[in-house]
Amino acid sequence: MTNPTEPRTSAPPDGAPAPASRRPTVRAVAAWTVAPGADGVHPADPAALAAAGAPAPGSPTTDARPGDDTAAGGQDDRRAARATVTWARLEDLDAVLDAAAQVASGSGPTWRGLARRDGHPLAHVHRVAADWLLLVTPTAWFTEADRQVHTGQFAALLGPGLVLTAEEGDADVHALMLDKLGAPGDPHGSPVQRIVSAAVLAIVGGASDVELGLGDAVADTERVVFDQQREDPVERIYDLKREITEARRALMPVTAELPELLDPDVPDHLGVNRRILERVVTTVERIDRHLDAHDDLLSDMLQVHMTQVSVRQNEDMRKISAWAAILVYPTIVAGVYGMNFRTMPELHWAFGYPFALALMAGGCVVLYRVFKRAGWL
Repeated sequence: MTNPTEPRTSAPPDGAPAPASRRPTVRAVAAWTVAPGADGVHPADPAALAAAGAPAPGSPTTDARPGDDTAAGGQDDRRAARATVTWARLEDLDAVLDAAAQVASGSGPTWRGLARRDGHPLAHVHRVAADWLLLVTPTAWFTEADRQVHTGQFAALLGPGLVLTAEEGDADVHALMLDKLGAPGDPHGSPVQRIVSAAVLAIVGGASDVELGLGDAVADTERVVFDQQREDPVERIYDLKREITEARRALMPVTAELPELLDPDVPDHLGVNRRILERVVTTVERIDRHLDAHDDLLSDMLQVHMTQVSVRQNEDMRKISAWAAILVYPTIVAGVYGMNFRTMPELHWAFGYPFALALMAGGCVVLYRVFKRAGWL
């Protein structure tokens, strides 16, 4: 009886050949073939994928002799670099994670834990077997209508002769990958490397579009701050600062995990071109600097807005104080003439009442002109 706690794949006895790599059982929604050279990418029938359990192209053969591991490994890498690769798009991330569990050697990690933690997308590069690599990374896209940054996920399982990918969200990574793989030029690296490079460049390109969208939204908000209509921009500013934080949260794990693709233990045909990775890291750093500048500009806008509010409040207080002084003057005059003393001057004067009204009006006019000249009204 098999112990359920034992690893999925046991080590071969001494002198025995390494077991052949086997493809996982998958159901693809689309498939393509990527050949070495400048042939580009060509559609394929998803149903024509190799049956589960068939040795994958480029895998070690069972007639390898003991002591030839190093030479065989180098030959396998060269053979894999020259072999045509099948690229299949699966329905969702769970399908890719299930495929990774099928080819994993040993118990491995909790595959669902590689994708999300507390509901947030993660970036992860995990060696699931000797010749299989799992790549999970967040994606991001921006919607102009509501000025919102949305995040999703992309996963790729890389193996000998087979690449399985899936994505969640509307970042449309696969369409961007197809454009990059089909672009003219002299391709570098093995077909698997080209697919991985196209995926990484597509994800970072989407992040660059997010940064441009946020930059336009920040510029629009800046115009609102200095608009004479005095629309309150505080909510919009805080919304954009939150979206910038969301974009950086999705982008930063990419540069933290992607350098693992340059691990010397990773087979050459499964890694990524160093030049492309350096380009990606430089682009991500540039995007992060721009996002940081947008965030600082929003903070400055908020300070400017609060200063404007304070200035307007001071202006309102000066207007209120000026009108209060103008209205207090007639009250004082009326209070004086309202005193009931028998010896008061002008008490029996026929023009006393019109004179009192004229005195009130004249004083109000003088005060109004004084405050107007001082800029309080």
